[in-house]
Amino acid sequence: MSFPPVNSNLSRSHCVTQITNSTSSLTSFPTYPNIFCANMTVLRSALGRQTRQPLTLRAMSRPRSLSTTSSITASEAASQMLHTFQDKTIVRKQTLDGNQLQKLCLTLGRRYGLGPQLDLTLGCPPAGTPVPPGYHLVYFTPSELEEDLGADGTDRTFNAPAPFTRRMWAGGQMRWNDGTELRVGEQVEEHTKLLSAVAKKSRGGSEMVLVEVNKEFWGERGLALVDQRSWIFRKEIDLSAISSSSSSSTFSLPPIPPPRGGKSEVRDVIMGDNALPDRVFKWSPAALFRFSALTFNAHMIHYNESWTRAVENHPGVVVHGPLNLINMLDYWRDVHRVEGSILEEISYRATAPIYAGEEYAMSSSKMNTDYGIFEVLVKKGDQICMTGHISEASSWSY
Repeated sequence: MSFPPVNSNLSRSHCVTQITNSTSSLTSFPTYPNIFCANMTVLRSALGRQTRQPLTLRAMSRPRSLSTTSSITASEAASQMLHTFQDKTIVRKQTLDGNQLQKLCLTLGRRYGLGPQLDLTLGCPPAGTPVPPGYHLVYFTPSELEEDLGADGTDRTFNAPAPFTRRMWAGGQMRWNDGTELRVGEQVEEHTKLLSAVAKKSRGGSEMVLVEVNKEFWGERGLALVDQRSWIFRKEIDLSAISSSSSSSTFSLPPIPPPRGGKSEVRDVIMGDNALPDRVFKWSPAALFRFSALTFNAHMIHYNESWTRAVENHPGVVVHGPLNLINMLDYWRDVHRVEGSILEEISYRATAPIYAGEEYAMSSSKMNTDYGIFEVLVKKGDQICMTGHISEASSWSY
């Protein structure tokens, strides 16, 4: 498949969205650029072949009240979504600017994250700088007006029908193509296509819709990355019921967490006789706000403590799942990558939320010495919050 031509007259501050299907093409129009828990298996097929595995869902948290204004079932919602998006591909075009990459590195605390000679506090990376694995997540971000966002701040551009409008990232897998990595300054196309929409039930018995989408990122050297994501759509929250409950004597908020001020922390520590370090994290609300801004993610659980406690029933603002996905990939680059080895793929899932100010650790072990497969665990005390499996192919230069 060859890389489609890109309109060279586009401004760097714009991307273009196009929806196509097998029989028609809608006119292009300008837009602006810019926990989750699904059991995933390591993707071992050739690049571009999508392997869909059965998923087992776990409820991460339960909101206080759900809307019952619509009688549509999860099965009906899944069918409608298939009818709307099946056989259609959403195409967006964007120039990868160095500013986004610089600001992400600074948010992560990686002053020299793109090389020892490049101090990112002094300026942006130059054109041609490779985009590290996972850092593409700060490009091709949502393009909605505020009036089109959901009540919780989430974008609704690729949604199941009401009342299943609360989208959460449920997990996924990524696979990279060696020699075609994305670079600063190049024009890239994102191709998004629906793979499946299935009705599911949480452990608590509530209905939801599990959606799988496939994103291909085409750069000037060809297909660079396949990013398969699983989203869960839960029922919208009935805010009037929340307001009514808050005025009753039986309503109570989650316990207020201990003070969580101070700065974010990222440090490596040697635990026991382990030869490899664990990486310890603690994210401040300011860092989470910065990551939300970079990804143009207005989901209020990541920055509005009143909402996340009173409505979503969390004790504090939630650390982004994609943030920890990037942390996993950085950990592999810093701890495991050796000269001549390249990243091939990652599959990931989460099992418990992490909150601002909480300390948690990332550790790893090599599962297969012949093929270079690593398991990465994210733990808060003894509780596993996220797992990932990273596979090496056999050169990536960062």
